[in-house]
Amino acid sequence: MRLAGRTVLLTGATGGIGQAVARRLHAAGARLVLTGRRVDVLAPLAAELGGARTLAADLGDRAEVGRLADACADVDVLIANAALPGSGALLGFTEEQIDRALEVNLRAPMILARRLAAPMASRGSGHILLMSSLAGKTATPGSSVYAATKFGLRGFGQGLRGDLRAAGVGVSVVFPGFVSEAGMLHESGTVLPRGVGMVTPLAVADAVVRAIERNQGEVDVAPASLRAGAKIAGLAPELSATVARWLGSEAIAGQFERGQRVKR
Repeated sequence: MRLAGRTVLLTGATGGIGQAVARRLHAAGARLVLTGRRVDVLAPLAAELGGARTLAADLGDRAEVGRLADACADVDVLIANAALPGSGALLGFTEEQIDRALEVNLRAPMILARRLAAPMASRGSGHILLMSSLAGKTATPGSSVYAATKFGLRGFGQGLRGDLRAAGVGVSVVFPGFVSEAGMLHESGTVLPRGVGMVTPLAVADAVVRAIERNQGEVDVAPASLRAGAKIAGLAPELSATVARWLGSEAIAGQFERGQRVKR
């Protein structure tokens, strides 16, 4: 699907990665509907991008998810990018915090996809893109809650792609690794060990556009070493966990947790 002239709903547009994706979509000629919780961030971004439409929504509120779906029934593309950070050991979470992570990171994308896929299928065209993470392929210490939501998106996307193929609706799942300059790593202040590579927000945004326009099922956005590590984790999880600990995964998890604790 070529994005020029298509209407795209982008959730999580207030975050750094969301803003990079929005700018890249605009450059590709898409008409944008931007949503997030912070109107003060959405408004200037919309103005920068030629008057994109904005809709404030808290994806942790089921009623607001429903209203967002109603307001965007005619979009050609859904990009489910919004996510809450969820670093830390499970015993450090309250049940309410677990519920909110599941609501925002997994349930909201599923409900939006369910509501918006029906009109797409009736038109015989459309695309749904789910923003997962390499944490959706391999989990490390301190990532159980976050990884559960991102693993869930991968399974949902794989199944949904098969469900909608005959209707002419594409489904993609994008898996970024560590992202510099924006996103959860940057916002938490985490410093990675020497040699652990990162990608830029623009690289993630380019991957999003490529996945939609080429109808790619899954796209990893990470240095070759991290992509290889994710593949090994699928084949030999215990070996992968041992190597990850040796490389400092527990220290990284601790930094993430301390940096993100206030945002749960």
